[in-house]
Amino acid sequence: MPRVRAVLLLLCLLVASPAVPQTTQAPAAKKKNPLLKLVEPWPSPEKLKERRESSETLPLFAQDDVLPITLVGDFKTINKNHDPNSRQEYPGVLRLADGAEIAIHFRARGHVRRMARTCDYVPLLVGFEKGAGKGTVFARQESLKLVVQCAGGGDFEQYLLKEYLAYRIYNVVTKQSFRARLARVSYVDRATGKAMGTRLGMFLEDETDVARRLEGRVVELQRLMFDDLDSDSLMPAMIFEFMVGNTDVSIYALHNVRIVQRPDKSLHVIPYDFDLSGLVNAPYAIPARGLMIAKVTDRLYRGPCRNQERVDPYIANFVAKRDLVRALPDSIPGMTRPTRDDTRRFIDDFYGAIKSSKDVKGLFVSCSAKPTM
Repeated sequence: MPRVRAVLLLLCLLVASPAVPQTTQAPAAKKKNPLLKLVEPWPSPEKLKERRESSETLPLFAQDDVLPITLVGDFKTINKNHDPNSRQEYPGVLRLADGAEIAIHFRARGHVRRMARTCDYVPLLVGFEKGAGKGTVFARQESLKLVVQCAGGGDFEQYLLKEYLAYRIYNVVTKQSFRARLARVSYVDRATGKAMGTRLGMFLEDETDVARRLEGRVVELQRLMFDDLDSDSLMPAMIFEFMVGNTDVSIYALHNVRIVQRPDKSLHVIPYDFDLSGLVNAPYAIPARGLMIAKVTDRLYRGPCRNQERVDPYIANFVAKRDLVRALPDSIPGMTRPTRDDTRRFIDDFYGAIKSSKDVKGLFVSCSAKPTM
């Protein structure tokens, strides 16, 4: 990773340089340079282990059943916030089935859904007051992304379940992945106390907890090249994106990926957000024009081209877990028979595409992928 080492060396020199006396008034404080995160001191190995064990045992992700919850908030206002750059927060309450209530705050998130205004409910970032979730399934949570069912009707519920399936598949492929938990969300207007409906939702593991499970930390590094990244996270991620037919991702622009740095300075890519994938095949999913594919169900490999010896072990991992992956649709609560058959067919198409060494060579060895994406 020559480029990353060069950046680290430069940062070390800057941090070590003596301060220059100021003869004029200091300028206003600026946002902290994200590159400085790379040279921050690491906690002790014992502390890293403690953090890993705490994140691994978060109760929210200890079960796979659908979690029934009620959210109380000003959703009429939240759902009208179509500014993708808005960070406006709204107070609310999360109520569990046993009657326990947790003080929270909401923030609308996402870009496509908010700007297109095609969904009844916008995706949310749910923040927890410190210690508010103690003794509940939300213990030790600080903030969580809540993926919500875009609109009413069984079709949109099935789309969300298929995206949940994508997360579950990647959990089988590697531990370097976001965990997810389905929730049955009842919405209540905070001002009137009136019920506004019930929809399916999905909580995503906080990126900090993903990093802690890897005994690492999230770093904001754009313009990374493939060779800057740890191959044991990059190759599974890119093959998986091909598997589910997802092209809505960019490591170079940090779009729908997070980068985790470990104490040995290695950089690991963790993908998320698969609603525009071919596996989900949502009606609003359209591939970018520059990719030259007609529809999202047309697979396109956008990862690095490697020699056969480097690719084969990663393909072997996918093949070894084929039966586990194929069985997953049957384990998703609420997924209909047609949806199970459709997703399994899409999965089988992937395995058919990597059936022989010649197929693997054509896709991942003699390919035309650029050195970044």
